[in-house]
This record gives sequence, C-alpha cells and structure tokens, in this order.
Amino acid sequence: MDKKPKSIETQIQLLKSRGMIVKDDDYAKYHLGRISYFRLKGYWWDMQSDRINHVFKPNTCFKDVISIYNFDKDLRLILFDAIETIEITLRTKLIYYMSMSYGGLWYVNEELFNDKEKHHKHIGELLDEFNRSGENFVKEYRAKHNITVIDSSNTNLFPESWVIFEVATFGTLSKIYKNLNHQLPGKSMIAKDFGLNMHNELSSWLESISLLRNIIAHHSRIWGRTMVKKPAFGNSQRNAWLNSISSVQENQPYFVISTMLYLCNSINANNALKAKIYNLFDAYKTIPIYKIGFFNHWETEPLWRI
Repeated sequence: MDKKPKSIETQIQLLKSRGMIVKDDDYAKYHLGRISYFRLKGYWWDMQSDRINHVFKPNTCFKDVISIYNFDKDLRLILFDAIETIEITLRTKLIYYMSMSYGGLWYVNEELFNDKEKHHKHIGELLDEFNRSGENFVKEYRAKHNITVIDSSNTNLFPESWVIFEVATFGTLSKIYKNLNHQLPGKSMIAKDFGLNMHNELSSWLESISLLRNIIAHHSRIWGRTMVKKPAFGNSQRNAWLNSISSVQENQPYFVISTMLYLCNSINANNALKAKIYNLFDAYKTIPIYKIGFFNHWETEPLWRI
C-alpha cells in the first residue's frame, strides 16, 4: 500500500491519539522536524502496550523518547572514539609483526592465509579502498607510478602494507587477521598484545566490534538492539573481566562494549572509556540502561569496578 505522508502537526496528533503525552507541541514539532517520526519509532517501540494498534503505555512522554534518543547518540559517540583506538592499534600491529617477519608485501602471499578464496577477496577489498581514497599519500603514490588505479593483476604496483592498510576499513582488517594461518607467531603475538591468549577469541571480538562500528557509522540505533554476532567468551579471561553473564546479556550491546573496554585497557590502562560510560549513565539517571544489557550487578564485575 502507498501510505500518504503526514505533516508534523498530524504526526503529533497521531501520537496523542495513541496515548503519548506531548506537553509542548512546539518542542515536539522542533524534534520531529530534525528527527524523522519513523526513526524515533525505534525508541518508543517498547513503550507501547499494544504494538498492533500502536497504543502507548500510561505516562509515556514524548520528552522521555527524546532523552533516550540523545542518550543513544551520546553513547554512539563514546563508542566510536573507543573503536578508533582499537582499529588503529590493530592496523599498527598487523603491519609491524607481519612485515617484520615476511616483508612489506606479506599480505599478497596467499601461503600465509587459511582460505585462498577469501584471501583473494580481501585483496580486492584492499585495492578498492585504496583506489577510492582521496588521501594525499594515495594521490602521491598514483602520481609516482603514473597510474590512476591499481588492478589486481599488477602485483608489482601493490603498495607496502604500511601504505595500503592505512586506508583499509576495520572490517577488512579484522577479516584479514582472522584468515591468517593459525600457526603464524605474529597472529598469536597480536592477540597477546590485546590481552588475549587465543587468536580465535580476538577474531571473534573484532568481528563483533566491526559490526557495532558499522551500526554506529550509519547513525543507527544501539538502544534496545539485539546484536547478531556475539563475542566468544573464553575461559582464560573469565575471572579477569566478567565473572558471569546471562544469555540475554550475551546478545545485547553490553557484551560487545565489555570486550571493547577490555581491549582498550590492554592498549592503555589509563584510557577513559569506562569513565565516559559512567559519566553518561550519571547524566541520564532516568534512562533504563538494562535496555542495552547493563543489569545483573554489572558494576560489580572486575572489568567494570571503579
């Protein structure tokens, strides 16, 4: 069906007719003018007593919806900053350990990887990202070699890993790490530098964090989200960071955020991620943080104690 669009004024009246309390129409008009009605639906979804007819629970206020939206936005900014730290560190360690052992073009050597088909696919992704880049060092590389793009067949023109990896996405980096041969010392050394004993744990964590990064990069909602990929929970770190976690928490942002905090602590013991999250929760005291998995006395876990 081709639904007819509704004016902002009509949207406000519709919310009121469904039981939402809108105390200030100008306030609602302002926010609906910069945040679409459809986008806000994700934040008031659980406030409905009848999701078929879209009837709201008693005392559901439009201002509360906006508070949750702002909380979610601030949380995304905090997490994106932490992901940057993890991404840059992963890139640095991949380049260093593998280049020192196998040279700057190690990533081209398919013998270093488990799955040859995936390896060729990842090479293609690296080249696509490099060819699309507008970075000055990429332009200089093209000018130096008198090329506009690098074709996968021209292996003699492939940049060293410290050049091409600088424009690789987190997703590509994590996939390349995961596909490295498990016997390579560099793979284990990278995991160890991140505070993990098993490289498969780090691969799982990076994959989960990469998916969260994509959610954040598209300004999508973290609030109330079920994560499609949960990190591996290895026994080696169990007592060092989380003593217990429920099956529900495993599928919520809390678990991925916890892995991020663990990795950030391994990178820099004085990082501010934990403090920023506590400050965020303090600034939004009325927000039910259990909706992102922070429950079951999460603050008493070794990782989260202050």
